Amino acid sequence: MRNAALLSWQPRLGRLFIYATLIAVAALYLMPLWVVLLTSFKTSADIRSGNLLSLPDVWVLEGWIKAWGTACTGVSCDGIRGYFVNSAVMVLPAVALSTLLGALNGYVLSLWRFKGSELLFGLLLFGCFIPFQVILLPMAQTLGWLGLANSTAGLVLVHVIYGLCFTTLFYRNFYQALPQEIIKAARLDGAGFFTIFWRIVLPLSGPITMVTLIWQFTAIWNDFLFGVVFSAGDNQPMTVALNNLVNTTAGVKEYNVDMAAAVLAALPTLLVYAVAGKYFVRGLTAGAIKG
Repeated sequence: MRNAALLSWQPRLGRLFIYATLIAVAALYLMPLWVVLLTSFKTSADIRSGNLLSLPDVWVLEGWIKAWGTACTGVSCDGIRGYFVNSAVMVLPAVALSTLLGALNGYVLSLWRFKGSELLFGLLLFGCFIPFQVILLPMAQTLGWLGLANSTAGLVLVHVIYGLCFTTLFYRNFYQALPQEIIKAARLDGAGFFTIFWRIVLPLSGPITMVTLIWQFTAIWNDFLFGVVFSAGDNQPMTVALNNLVNTTAGVKEYNVDMAAAVLAALPTLLVYAVAGKYFVRGLTAGAIKG
């Protein structure tokens, strides 16, 4: 009886150990975010006199209000709200265009084979491994030729071009697993290239579309290098403004303002993963099973 009782407790102890380990790892991973949030709600005096992990003596929104509306980002002291809008104006069309073009490319390369399609796909795949720094000079020259230098439209174009390799790869691999019989039947019924794409293939692309949207949104919103190189002045995105805010100091360093600005910069991506994170996992799982 004693042995049976011990055997019945072993799975529970193992499960408790796993849960305890996961909770400890999650707490360690979330510790920096906890420190940032606490600091953003503290006064400057509280920050200088207290512990990083201690709760604020008085919870205030001073850092958040100043970060949003009056903090200095270089010579301008209008906060980060304008740059937040810049990032939103840049990200939405860049994500939409790169996703749509990636879906179209993946559709062509997987379901409408042509001579040289494998070579073209290989070249696109090679583009996924090109570092950002390699394309800075040729892209800057191209934007100058097009008259889009230091503009939001130019930054959108840069992100669409650079992200096209990844979005094409996602959709091409996903479409490879679609039943060819559906496409052949549609062709026999007289459906053309775009009819098949819009009415048959694209409605089946929900899982991989969510993966691509989240991937592109996160990559473009968090990008700093393209933003600092291909934009200037009032057209700069949120990440560049955050860097300027942190490195602009007049008098006592206001860490609560810096931390509040950092949270505001990260908030959209956090919300995207909180709302659509499960769809991201489902999309990856669906692609893995089908592949």
